[in-house]
Amino acid sequence: MLEINDQITIQDWELTEQFTRSSGPGGQNVNKVSTAVELRFEAARSPNLPAPVKNRLKRIAGSRWTTDGAVLIRVEDTRSQVRNREIARDRMTELIRRATIKPKRRIPTKPTKGSVKRRLAAKTQRGEIKNLRGKVERDD
Repeated sequence: MLEINDQITIQDWELTEQFTRSSGPGGQNVNKVSTAVELRFEAARSPNLPAPVKNRLKRIAGSRWTTDGAVLIRVEDTRSQVRNREIARDRMTELIRRATIKPKRRIPTKPTKGSVKRRLAAKTQRGEIKNLRGKVERDD
C-alpha cells in the first residue's frame, strides 16, 4: 500500500509489478537475474484518486501515461531487485503527490499608465537616436 497523503492511499491491488532483465550495471549478473522493475498503476480506473488529480497526473506523467490510462515507471538503477522496487514505488508516490497540488490560478495584470508612458517615451527617444544615424547631407 502506498500512502500519498492523509486522504489518498493506493492499494496493492491497483499496482502491478513486472521484473525484467536490466541493461544497467551488474556484469554477468545482468544476463542471469531480472532486476529491472516496471511498476504499473491503473490511474484512470483508480477509485482512490479524485478526477482533478487524475487530470493533473496525466499531464505531469507525460510519456509515462499509457493509452489505456495507466502510469508506467521503469527502474533499472541498481543491481538489487528489492532496491529498484523501492525506487519505483518512491517515484510513483512522488509523481502522484505532485499531482495532488492544485496550481495557483494566474490573475492577469495590466501595466500602470506611468509605465506605459515611460516605455513609449523611451521608444520615441530611441527612434530619434536611430533616425540621426542617417546619411549626412552637405551644405554648399
